Amino acid sequence: MKKIMFVCHGNICRSPMAEFIFKKMLEEKGFTDMFFVSSSATSSEEIWNGVGNPVYHPAKAELKKHGIECNDKRAIQLTKSDYDKYDMFIAMDSNNVRNMHRTFGNDKNGKISKLMDYTNRPGDVADPWYTGRFEVTYRDIYEGCLALLNKIITEGESK
Repeated sequence: MKKIMFVCHGNICRSPMAEFIFKKMLEEKGFTDMFFVSSSATSSEEIWNGVGNPVYHPAKAELKKHGIECNDKRAIQLTKSDYDKYDMFIAMDSNNVRNMHRTFGNDKNGKISKLMDYTNRPGDVADPWYTGRFEVTYRDIYEGCLALLNKIITEGESK
């Protein structure tokens, strides 16, 4: 079973969107049992007294427009021990990569990458926290998740 963690700053917009978009793709392809998918934050800003905030309403609404539910998701923080529990850590932007390196100490097994780097448009996923354009973020994440899944499937077939 391949274990994937999507990561962003607060775990209330981009990384939970990626988690649930990817899960829907897996379900549609019949691959659900082959993966464990989650998401987390590099900061604790959205976590109070050990309880994370729910997915930000506009992000949740954008997912719902595409038939995706994320009702019970709450923000969680990435921890150093997660490094040994997951196969891949997929960041939404360069700041997330930097903060993951700080959390983990290093990336000795090359598990950290950026979602958009799997596409023909490498770089950062648009941050809707600042733009308010959740449809653009959805497009980036969908494209990134599709490219990531295709890469994983292709690599699996070549083994």
